[in-house]
Amino acid sequence: MMAEENTKFLKAYQMASSTDQQFPPDVLLHFYALYKRATEKNGFYIPTTNRGDLRSAFKVNALVQVKDLSKEEARQKYIELVELHIGTIPE
Repeated sequence: MMAEENTKFLKAYQMASSTDQQFPPDVLLHFYALYKRATEKNGFYIPTTNRGDLRSAFKVNALVQVKDLSKEEARQKYIELVELHIGTIPE
């Protein structure tokens, strides 16, 4: 089951990476945070920040919102987000 879920996650990532659809910033941040949480090797990912960098602040905020998810939960939620906004992931 784990390998199947990982394959589906990778397909979801490919779909999200190659879509031409435009998403609102909050949806993009959700994609970003779930992906980083699902793939981070050493726990919690913190992006590098420049003092006063608003974009980094939004990224950190999005990451904090998903910090309590396990990697598996983040993968599943990422898959669900792709299916909600882009379409069904092929088998």
